[in-house]
Amino acid sequence: MAKAARADWARADLDGAWKDSLIGLLPSFLLRYFPHVHADIDWKRGYELLDREMQKIIQSSATGPRRADLLFKVWLRSGEERWVLIHIEVQAQLQADFTERVFEYNGLIRLFYRRPVASFGVLADDDPDWRPGPYVYDQWGCGGEFHFPMVKLLDFTGREAELEKDSNPFAVVVLAHLKARETTGDHARRREWKFRLLQGLYNRGWEHKDVRQLLRTIDWFLTLPRDDERWVHEAIEADEKEKQVPYITSFERMAEERGKKLGEKRGEKRGEKRGEKRGEARGLKNGIALALKLKFGDAARPLIAEARRLDDLKTLNRVAKAIERAQAVDDIRRLLH
Repeated sequence: MAKAARADWARADLDGAWKDSLIGLLPSFLLRYFPHVHADIDWKRGYELLDREMQKIIQSSATGPRRADLLFKVWLRSGEERWVLIHIEVQAQLQADFTERVFEYNGLIRLFYRRPVASFGVLADDDPDWRPGPYVYDQWGCGGEFHFPMVKLLDFTGREAELEKDSNPFAVVVLAHLKARETTGDHARRREWKFRLLQGLYNRGWEHKDVRQLLRTIDWFLTLPRDDERWVHEAIEADEKEKQVPYITSFERMAEERGKKLGEKRGEKRGEKRGEKRGEARGLKNGIALALKLKFGDAARPLIAEARRLDDLKTLNRVAKAIERAQAVDDIRRLLH
């Protein structure tokens, strides 16, 4: 990778993309890379992200804040009435004190909760030779050795066919990460890979929530200029006609743009600005309807009908922006009244 490309890669928001992916696909991540851990967890009870607590712990650390540090609460399936904590570190750049930092966080978390803690590392850097060993400390015979499981993403380079066929959704996250790294500065290759990954999401038998998460993950990792993004959307729309599945990620941006263009054309014909606003509103309403249907299924039908009756652009934009973070239909319904 060229020096300039390395700089762009280092500035990319990899932490945010990885954090979002791990929060949405934790069971798939553990099943793919740490199956023995996945087997011990009672997934019927779900899992809980302890983000605020982790931020407090990080702030008390001398190593400084790290955005991709995650802490989850899970329950064991052994029948014991207790829960354990899973701490995950995503490291996108070489850092000499990486294992020391994980050791420190592990200890702080144990002190904070008085619970068992398991730490895991995801090495997302671009140096194949960087393989951190355990953290070892010793003073006059008093010391110890701290080690934790790690996965090196570069080990999957050149294994695209294997990752594309993998039945585990998290393989797509790894492939998106690798292709984002490889296509830095090459928009033509990136848009082809983005379309390929999006196209490959369907007919895999995955749950809708996992597909939605992967749509967002691919969009986040493989960012493109507007013209190249439009190329991807047009290719996806053509593919939709055959598979009859909606592509939602970035729907707000693209639907708004299509609506504005439609409005501009109508405005030119009629000589009035109202056409542009109507077209923009129509584009937003179509995008909102697709997003609500994919996220909430049949439960969203009454809400979609309400949204289609709206014409106020400010309200439509608020609704569009809120869908991604909404946990229930009522979260969106409150914005309509």
